[in-house]
Amino acid sequence: MVRGLRVMVGLAALVLLAGTATAAMTRQEVYARVELLRQAGGAIFADPSLSASGKLACASCHVPGNAFGPVSGRAVEPGGPDLSLFGHRAVPSLTYTQTVPAFNEHMFDTDPYGDDSVDGGPSGGLTWDGRVDRTADQARIPLYSPVEMAASGPAAVAGALRAAPYAGLLRQLAGEGAFGQDEALVTIALSALEVYQQTPALFYPYSSKYDAYLQGKATLTAQEARGLALFNDEAKGNCASCHKSAVDMDGTPPQFTDYGLIALGVPRNRAIPANADPAFFDLGLCGPDRTDFKARADYCGLFRTPSLRNVALRKRFFHNGVFTDLTQAVSFYATRDTDPARWFPRKPDGTVEVFDDLPAPYRANLNMDPPFGGKVGDKPALSEAEIADIVTFLGTLTDGWRGTDATHPSGG
Repeated sequence: MVRGLRVMVGLAALVLLAGTATAAMTRQEVYARVELLRQAGGAIFADPSLSASGKLACASCHVPGNAFGPVSGRAVEPGGPDLSLFGHRAVPSLTYTQTVPAFNEHMFDTDPYGDDSVDGGPSGGLTWDGRVDRTADQARIPLYSPVEMAASGPAAVAGALRAAPYAGLLRQLAGEGAFGQDEALVTIALSALEVYQQTPALFYPYSSKYDAYLQGKATLTAQEARGLALFNDEAKGNCASCHKSAVDMDGTPPQFTDYGLIALGVPRNRAIPANADPAFFDLGLCGPDRTDFKARADYCGLFRTPSLRNVALRKRFFHNGVFTDLTQAVSFYATRDTDPARWFPRKPDGTVEVFDDLPAPYRANLNMDPPFGGKVGDKPALSEAEIADIVTFLGTLTDGWRGTDATHPSGG
């Protein structure tokens, strides 16, 4: 199923780039063309000359050796013409996006044991707010964002592409006509990026210890097994309700996400420059980056559930990068409602300013499923030891496992 999706997208790119029906091409020609696209995409991914600064490539933030996620430990990465500007969202990993469905406002459970009559709300789409469906369209966002690569427009990008060492590849793919047209050449380059990001060995290798465990080729340690049980237990971690851990009905390995958009109410990250403005709020699905649902108050505060594959490699968590380690992230789920003073600041009068990054009118959108819920002072759903067990289990989702826990994972 996964490989089939990849081939379908690759063929769609071929239709776009070839200018002729793919039926006119032999299988060998199709494979050769896909390989050219992949080579060009890999070169484009690593090319900083496409940015206004000349110093920022896709690979600068999406580091290949770190599951195509950041290594800096910053909540948000620098960008802009002189790398002095910052956005307001944490950089996600680009791995395991191949099964993300198109954005839809109505998600229904496809789990064989779930209730497929319940409308789970918005799901799918790429980026934290799901506003684009294709990788090529997603790549266009940072390319032109004034706080990221900050390219001034198609003419600037096309000029850099024509001057790049891989220009010959693009000329071969585009033909002389499209190679000379700015927007056409940029579109071809973005499609090449899309094909590159569908390279199984790089972007969805399924090479973690947990994958080996599912195949009967590895045994979880006692702590990892406890963590998995807590992860799946609806009365404890309940993590699998959103981060699916079971093999799909079609045999696809678990992606550790249901692709849904959800409001968690994480604390405001005051280290993000945009948050210095007390009137600014990143509300995810209802804006400000996404504009088509700005009138939907019931969508405010919702962000797409990311995959937890390779999550142990991350140094920042949630859409605003407010937490710096996995233990903090899991602990927040367990104690958000029972110990809010642990996470949220106090007002001048000493009371806790709960959900300080989500205005009061939108707090009805907050997810209250376990382990959330309860009253201040109640016993949390997870103990510290149980949180440690879940964190240990999450370490089994890192790609590059070599058959022994003493071997350091490659990270993708």
